[in-house]
Amino acid sequence: MITKFYNWFNLHRGEENKNKVREDVIKNISFKGANLWILACAILIASIGLNVNSTAVIIGAMLISPLMGPIVGSGFALATYDINLLKRSTKNLLIATAVGFLVSALFFYISPFKDVQSELLARTSPTIYDVLIAFFGGIVGAVSITREDKGNPIPGVAIATALMPPLCTAGFGFATMNYKFVAGALYLYSINCFFIGIATFLVLKYLKYKPIVTKDEAFDKKVRVAITIMVSLLVIPSFYLAYNLLEEKKFVQNVEKYFKDEFTDKGMTIIYKKFSFNQNPKRIDVAFLSEKFDSIEIHQLNQKLKQYNLPNTKLVIKQNNSDLNNEILMELQANNTIEGEKDIRIKQLMTQINQLNLGDFKTDQEIKILFPNINKVSFGKTNLYVSKDSVITQTLLTYSAVNKVDEVKLRQWLNAKFEQDSIIIIKE
Repeated sequence: MITKFYNWFNLHRGEENKNKVREDVIKNISFKGANLWILACAILIASIGLNVNSTAVIIGAMLISPLMGPIVGSGFALATYDINLLKRSTKNLLIATAVGFLVSALFFYISPFKDVQSELLARTSPTIYDVLIAFFGGIVGAVSITREDKGNPIPGVAIATALMPPLCTAGFGFATMNYKFVAGALYLYSINCFFIGIATFLVLKYLKYKPIVTKDEAFDKKVRVAITIMVSLLVIPSFYLAYNLLEEKKFVQNVEKYFKDEFTDKGMTIIYKKFSFNQNPKRIDVAFLSEKFDSIEIHQLNQKLKQYNLPNTKLVIKQNNSDLNNEILMELQANNTIEGEKDIRIKQLMTQINQLNLGDFKTDQEIKILFPNINKVSFGKTNLYVSKDSVITQTLLTYSAVNKVDEVKLRQWLNAKFEQDSIIIIKE
């Protein structure tokens, strides 16, 4: 039974000749002539797709991109201690990256459309999912190149690992001088390259690809030691990187739940939010459409963070004009996290209308049933200016009646109905 189970997962079955695999890998790492033209065209197609926010066009660009070649070559070189192949693969990957970056930057510089689309935003900050996709996609790619029957996983790997879009997004950031986009997108691109290469290295080690040897045993030993140290320096930080991204994902999920429970579900409109996970303490900046908080309320909200598994975190509520400065407003606009002035004005007007229209048809009917003498009623708001800096908003009810109405009873009913004590009653 165990033997049968092993045979199901035996990667040595259907394995291609190792020398043939090596030849195929070497053939695909070069970026000269046709490969360079294909890369440039793929970059342009991906840039257009990002520019018009078309997922289908972006997928098409990823299918024709030859970027996987030098990354797989680097993993192959590390697994076989081939220092010359590692140099060639690294050199060609750098050439491909530079060409892709410059071509996309030139396109976005020329393009009249420089809006930040959702497809661009999705490539500016890596998550733990990007690490997992790159790693498992790299495993699939490495397994595929070692098969006699290659099948069709490679195009799927190219789509899943998404090397082209972050590179183009970096070009967009450079063209629009948004260097935060450049840093985030290149970080995502580097993570994809790194974990594809590591996955390739592990698969080839599992398949026991033999190291390259020369007649100089001392040189071979130095190469093995150097590459072993290099791999260790690459792999060990990868665990920390993956763990850190996982913790950041948990942090964001907990913050979103906190926002939902404490703000959104209570009818508050958030117009700006920013999470700073790598600070000490971690920081959450938020601004609201109209809500204001005093120091006691802010302290209580900070205390509640621990209930959402958010220790060592500080909540900062930006509620002054000086807090929402031009820099923040520009960031809001760039990241599409702020509503347009028109939308905000509509919400403000709706809030005012809701405050003014305290009564409805049902309330009118209730009043006329309880107080039959009343034949007309209307509600509103009035401001009582106590001093220059003190204003009290009160509910105002005006009515007309055929005969005398017991206003004491009417006031008691209104106080209970609207849970307010400062209701002004005026007879027309």
